[in-house]
Amino acid sequence: MAYDFDLFVIGAGSGGVRAARFAAGFGAKVAVAESRYLGGTCVNVGCVPKKLLVYGAHVADEVEQASGYGWTLEEGHFDWGTLIANKNREIERLNGIYRNLLVNSGVTLLQGHARITGAHEVEVDGRRYSAANILIATGGWPHVPDIPGKELAITSNEAFYLKELPRRVLVVGGGYIAVEFAGIFQGLGADTSLLYRGDLFLRGFDGSVRTHLKEELEKRGMDLQFNTDIQRIDQQADGSLKATLKDGSERVADCIFYATGRRPMLDDLGLETTGVELDERGYIRVDDHYRTTEASIFALGDVIGRVQLTPVALAEGMAVARHLFKPEQYRAVDYQNIPTAVFSQPPIGTVGLTEEQALQAGHKVQIFESRFRAMKLTLTDVQEKTLMKLVVDADTDKVLGCHMVGPDAGEIIQGLGVALKAGATKQQFDETIGVHPTAAEEFVTMRTAIR
Repeated sequence: MAYDFDLFVIGAGSGGVRAARFAAGFGAKVAVAESRYLGGTCVNVGCVPKKLLVYGAHVADEVEQASGYGWTLEEGHFDWGTLIANKNREIERLNGIYRNLLVNSGVTLLQGHARITGAHEVEVDGRRYSAANILIATGGWPHVPDIPGKELAITSNEAFYLKELPRRVLVVGGGYIAVEFAGIFQGLGADTSLLYRGDLFLRGFDGSVRTHLKEELEKRGMDLQFNTDIQRIDQQADGSLKATLKDGSERVADCIFYATGRRPMLDDLGLETTGVELDERGYIRVDDHYRTTEASIFALGDVIGRVQLTPVALAEGMAVARHLFKPEQYRAVDYQNIPTAVFSQPPIGTVGLTEEQALQAGHKVQIFESRFRAMKLTLTDVQEKTLMKLVVDADTDKVLGCHMVGPDAGEIIQGLGVALKAGATKQQFDETIGVHPTAAEEFVTMRTAIR
């Protein structure tokens, strides 16, 4: 049977665009349908605008530290509207780049909602297209618990478009998005509280990292409330929001921001017309080649619930394109030792196993840790500490994990990701000459295990 397209991609986010571009480059006839924005969550309401706001929030630290270096600065004024307008202009530029990447690759771009109507058929705005293969890359969507007044809260989707900076903010959640936005709001001048229903945020990260960040956020004056949750939200006469907590206490804020997880975006996708199955968590079930239980339909990225990171979706997109149209170049995605960063303030960088994971896996471990005040701060009154940690297999000397909390953690951890991917040992770390004077050299000068 002749099809309109060899590959029809639903979703023009990072993974979908990567798969489409390279499939077209391999000679396939490709279409992409997108109903919202080109570039997906990362470009529009995720990694990119968030990092720009983090930069903005960090300026306050630079101003505070300037006097130690002889600078006398007039009292500054932050304008939220200017930051958001400049951010919007940059996102529009990136949207155009994504459009050009697709069109210049020979991909047919369809802007509208795509709905699957069969194993080989997709409908976009009333018109049907046939495809030998369909790829679902529709990403995720913020989840807000079903409580009274949930419509009064915002998520990361809305935070980037607020008309003005709220004076008082309650951030609800314990994942990296909650921690990052709490730092953004506080750094830009909002009175910020972070509420989490568990004992300590960032579950799944190394215990030393979690504890260290908690201590540093408290030094900065952030209000951290653990083992608590909101029962209902009510709007008051003056427009402010009253949050009633499960213990009966009340908090008043101008903005309540929820970062309590994300769900796969499968709304009105038409999966019921196919043999595609979901797993017990509600994500699309796929095999090692990202093929669903419907042989002609594939899925990747946030909708399959593996590792929900942009670079991972990019790698998955490449894998799908190669598997279908260039099998001789196929390489499976390696989900081990994926470096990642949390752009909290201070930021986190991590790669490999946490101490807890290493012990659970049966490793006999040596732990190397260093806490120090960064050189840049020695001429200031700022008492922030940097944490660096190595998790080492005591039997093989192999470095199992590297973790950092401190300035430039994300930049530093990228290179260590290469080292762990190559199987570096602690001896090789020790024999590597450090770059002096830097914080990064601490990773190759930790000589004595603390436990």
